[in-house]
Amino acid sequence: MKSWLKLVLNTFKVFLLFTACTILFYYGIIWVNEEYQDYHRYDEPSGSAIKVSANVNEETPSWFNRLILFYLNGE
Repeated sequence: MKSWLKLVLNTFKVFLLFTACTILFYYGIIWVNEEYQDYHRYDEPSGSAIKVSANVNEETPSWFNRLILFYLNGE
């Protein structure tokens, strides 16, 4: 009887620990999500930023050139 009670108590401890860790992880993920929710990665840079790429205007790109570009860049 005593060993059965110890087993139930230990099982309850493990369950409580698992539940506490799960809740802590859940609220940690929510905190990280709220922290980076208003982070604007694509805003215009401020200060002395320099444009590093320029748009190249080709005259009517063919489907073959677009296919090769897709295979090379994956875009």
